[in-house]
Amino acid sequence: MCMDDIADRKSEHLAIVTEGRGVQETRGTGFDAVRFVHDALPELSFDAIDMGTTFLGRSLSAPLMVSAMTGGTAEAGRINLSIAEACGALGLALAVGSQRIAIEGRGTGGLGAELRARAPSVPILGNLGAVQLARGMGVDEARRAVEMLEADALMLHLNPLQEAIQPGGDRDFSGLLARIEALARALPVPLGVKEVGAGLSAAVGRRLLDAGVVILDVAGVGGTSWARVEAERGDDRLRRIAAPFFDWGIPTAEAVAALAPLMPSDATLIASGGLRHGLDVARAIRLGADLAGQAAGALPAAREGAEALAAHLSEVVEQLRIAMFCTGSRDLAALRRAPFA
Repeated sequence: MCMDDIADRKSEHLAIVTEGRGVQETRGTGFDAVRFVHDALPELSFDAIDMGTTFLGRSLSAPLMVSAMTGGTAEAGRINLSIAEACGALGLALAVGSQRIAIEGRGTGGLGAELRARAPSVPILGNLGAVQLARGMGVDEARRAVEMLEADALMLHLNPLQEAIQPGGDRDFSGLLARIEALARALPVPLGVKEVGAGLSAAVGRRLLDAGVVILDVAGVGGTSWARVEAERGDDRLRRIAAPFFDWGIPTAEAVAALAPLMPSDATLIASGGLRHGLDVARAIRLGADLAGQAAGALPAAREGAEALAAHLSEVVEQLRIAMFCTGSRDLAALRRAPFA
């Protein structure tokens, strides 16, 4: 597939997700079933609540990350710069979308040094498709992906369902685990793996951790359905093929709860996939996540610009603070012990 075709496809992805045509409609994240016991006497000051944490050796004001969306196109470049500016100002992490076009094609599409210039102090995570390791990419390309962003880590995304439905998708996932393990050993920064909306199971998570992966992003069911997104791009036949898989996968809350007990102390678990607000962030942290990521939920604001995104993210952080106040949690360690209803 030529670079122009890939860029057109990614532009279509952005439009479909922003317009809400890729939303998972039949299954939720599972977070609504997670209810806290309300503390009517929290015995702490709202303003003194500490939401800070560290990730990849950098300080964050809250356990929140703007998750990978897309990369390589002109519009994606503008969006990524807005994300970097907003996250840099608020002290939040950011993960870029796929750097494949930047590695294989022309220009960086906003995935270059200008991103780090706008977010000099926060964690930045690079991104490549794991399946590309079976199509010729390796350590050299991964190093370039890291270097072009001055990234603190590299994420590999797994998307077998999307690739199976997508016309011209990369459908040979043979031998990927061994390639991931080799890359984890050779890469000078931590390696992570994320799904794109169908979730990571405990079994897959354990195999990845054993292979040297130190960041897992569950990216579960409840947010964007990439089966639905690809169906929106296709003809009637593709829509019929994709339709049974619109609700395929593991809900985000279930994936977090299953993976949390497996995580070593030096590994990071990220909850993403349909997180709507700061209460969902609190629920994710209580279930065992270290960070929470928002992608499609932040995309409309990100398309408006850095100021709009910063306003949106500030609301999410404020909602997290309210959840902590009403559970008597003065910091994230206390939130992880907050009683369930």
